[in-house]
Amino acid sequence: MSIEVRPSPQALESLEWAKGDGLLPAVVQDADTLQVLMLGYVNAESLHITQVTGHMTFYSRSKHRLWTKGEQSGHVLAVQSISVDCDADTVLVLARPAGPTCHTGAESCFDGAPKDFLGGLGQLVAVRETQRPPGSYTTSLFEGGIRRIAQKVGEEGVETALAAVAQDDEALLGESADLLYHLLVLLRARGLSLQDARDVLEQRHR
Repeated sequence: MSIEVRPSPQALESLEWAKGDGLLPAVVQDADTLQVLMLGYVNAESLHITQVTGHMTFYSRSKHRLWTKGEQSGHVLAVQSISVDCDADTVLVLARPAGPTCHTGAESCFDGAPKDFLGGLGQLVAVRETQRPPGSYTTSLFEGGIRRIAQKVGEEGVETALAAVAQDDEALLGESADLLYHLLVLLRARGLSLQDARDVLEQRHR
């Protein structure tokens, strides 16, 4: 079951609040890398506020109050989706973090939590587009415009195909990596992401 990121009293009432004396655990994952970021607890009010604001709000068991992640640091968690497990007593949240999630400054509260590297690379490409740091190759691509980026994708596609036919595995993998990177940049230049492409594949698979 999923709960839409908007007020829905009926969905809230369907949760098994009584099991945790009004509190349910909420696991938060990065929407792009699927890395587990943190575990917190929600009550009906905090989950409702989360739906209204789009920023993850918990109930602090130590402070006995509601708190929005990032209310002091600014490192909010922008909620993309909310799902509930089969027993309706645990919440799974996909969110995009605006900075480190852990109070230690780490991106995850779980040291070494696995994540999808391509998703993380896509995030970095997005940052490069926004900040345009001087000396960055990615910056130079964005400043060259979409035609230049598309040309690079074409070149890397040809080089990948040639490597498959005439070179060894190491060369093929190297060219494939170049192609994937430039494709990420191209998607970003069009306002799209790797997840958008994944969604298309998922729809085709159904």
